[in-house]
Amino acid sequence: MVDVPITIACGNYDRTRAMMDGRVRVEGCTPTFLPLYPEEIFHRQFVFSEFDVAEMSMSSYIRTVAAGTSQYVAIPAFVSRIFRHSGMYVRADAGIEKPEDLRGKRVGLPEYQITAVVWMRGLMQHEYGVKPSEIHWRQGGQEQAGRHERTPLKPIPGVDLQSIPADKTLVGMLRAGELDALFTARAPSTFLAGEPHIRRLFPDTRAAEKAYYKKTGLFPIMHMVGIRKSLVEKYPWLPVSVYKAFDEAKRLAMIDLSDVNALMVTLPWLEAETKDTMAVMGPDFWRYGVHESRRDIEALVQYSHEQGLIDRKVSLEELFAPSTLDLAKI
Repeated sequence: MVDVPITIACGNYDRTRAMMDGRVRVEGCTPTFLPLYPEEIFHRQFVFSEFDVAEMSMSSYIRTVAAGTSQYVAIPAFVSRIFRHSGMYVRADAGIEKPEDLRGKRVGLPEYQITAVVWMRGLMQHEYGVKPSEIHWRQGGQEQAGRHERTPLKPIPGVDLQSIPADKTLVGMLRAGELDALFTARAPSTFLAGEPHIRRLFPDTRAAEKAYYKKTGLFPIMHMVGIRKSLVEKYPWLPVSVYKAFDEAKRLAMIDLSDVNALMVTLPWLEAETKDTMAVMGPDFWRYGVHESRRDIEALVQYSHEQGLIDRKVSLEELFAPSTLDLAKI
């Protein structure tokens, strides 16, 4: 039997590294791995469909499924998750001391549809009562001018969403006082440089995110893995083979977090950090699997619908390859 050649574009994470270095193989496949940053993968994937298997923006994927235009089908390997309280930045002099103070403010974002910002708006609405319609949204490149939405957006009733001037950036406009806040996945260069005009909305993000998890049980999903539909039609076994490989690679990464013989991650108190996380979130804190992550998936679908990004709520069965909904047990 000849293995199927496939390209896999994904971030170089600890939870994917065992696939990239050959410790974990994809059954029945000969993969070519392209370790790329998410922004590049998403652009090349959604615009040109270059890869057979790829890390994908969860919110953008949901949008294509709802619209009936997706060329990919997902497997529930959630290679990127992160709490997003840390992604909300405000001008120090904008009078924003708490989330409710964002009402009526000008908030910049790289794209209205990116998963990180969908979660942030969902957090604002459901935890603090601040609806998207109460904020003036300004879209554009964070560090470089000229960024646009990766898939076209229809006007959203009641939402003030405008593009910034083509020659300006979000960080520049925040510095100049033309914006009051930024919602973004990537830390602004001005914040990293310690410029005094910018700070986080939640100064103690760790405490805020722990409290959020204890209250909601949500660990926000950012990215999943998609497989080209035409390949799945030709090789129906492919989704489970790819999923098993991602799941095994994650399992090996989790073992490394508890290895005190030689630290696998450049953190001196790695074991203590891992134990502290498990005390809050349980031993399987980085969950893969549809049923294991149902609450997180359904929350993101709900937020996407509430925020006008999709016209209807899509089901789990529409989002994921059927074979990954009912995996064999030993």
